[in-house]
Amino acid sequence: MKIAAKIATALVIAVSVYGTVKFINDRSAAHEASLEEKKPASHEPGVIRFSEGEAQLSSIRIETVSAEPMPSADPVNGRVVYDENATARVVSPLNGRVLSLRAGPGDRVGKGATLLDIDAPELASAEADLAKSQSEELRKRLAFERAKTLHEHEVIARKEFESADVDYRQAQADTRRASLRLRNLQSTGRDNGRFQLRAPIAGMIITRNVNPGQEVRPDLQEPLFLISDVSRLWVLVDIPEKQLSHVHVGQALSLETDAWPDQRFSAVVDRVGLAVDPVTRRVQVRCSVKNADFKLKPEMFVRVSFPASGERQGIRLANKALISEGVKTFVFVERGKGVFQKTEVKISLHGSDISFVESGLNAGDKVVVEGVMLLNAEASADAQ
Repeated sequence: MKIAAKIATALVIAVSVYGTVKFINDRSAAHEASLEEKKPASHEPGVIRFSEGEAQLSSIRIETVSAEPMPSADPVNGRVVYDENATARVVSPLNGRVLSLRAGPGDRVGKGATLLDIDAPELASAEADLAKSQSEELRKRLAFERAKTLHEHEVIARKEFESADVDYRQAQADTRRASLRLRNLQSTGRDNGRFQLRAPIAGMIITRNVNPGQEVRPDLQEPLFLISDVSRLWVLVDIPEKQLSHVHVGQALSLETDAWPDQRFSAVVDRVGLAVDPVTRRVQVRCSVKNADFKLKPEMFVRVSFPASGERQGIRLANKALISEGVKTFVFVERGKGVFQKTEVKISLHGSDISFVESGLNAGDKVVVEGVMLLNAEASADAQ
């Protein structure tokens, strides 16, 4: 009986161990099957497939590429500056003290708008000079008319008549000089020494270097106001002399900035320098750009692309989308929802940030620009 009991106990233990092992093996097989289902299935070389809702898709970003005129070389750094043809640095033509300010930075002013009022003794002196010269002119005009009448009746000698004529002409000249002085100061002659400094052009006040009560004079180091029409700007760029043959006046260019990475601005070559800098071996090129939305700011750095001659077209693509393997270059193109194909491309121009693809892509293709390394790792694992 004892032997039979021991055998029964052993059988029970064996059945229990077998069931436990089978349960563990079944769970392991189910887990492996689940992992296999989660792995992207691919039956074509270089094609990665993901099911809808998989976590990997959240790290992938896609851009639609387009064909654009290819630049002659890598973009060149440039600097945005004021258009000096639409910029004025305003100073006071007189010595005086500021009584009141009429405008400040950021204000739009029209041509002739009053910027500030100045108490200017020099203006009062100019007004007095005009009044004095006008009185002197009147007196000498009457003397000339009287001398003319007497000379016609042969009462005085011709010499006395000619002397009166010269005095009258001199008085007229003095009056004209005093009047022109006031006109240059934009004074009516009745301002009683209160001078109004006016804007010589229409535009926006960029800076103001004057405060109420400040003493001003013509030889101040800084202008009192800087006024510019910032809807018109210049871009200055120094290009290597080897690129000079690709640049000409009237040529259309494109600008890129770090401030607006997704926007490109249009510019036109306005002037090409006449000399090469002996140190940098570069030539300065001036471009004009419309800035109606005021996104470009003076002293902002930009990247300028000069299109190649013949208007060659290429697919513009960010370098982060490219994968280099030996002498070949690849990108991942979305062929369907969750389907990405590794595609070989030929690069015609490789820049520091942007490259142009000559073949392998078409305008309108959707190219992966983020998550490229993830897709490449999946493609490499699939190939093994």
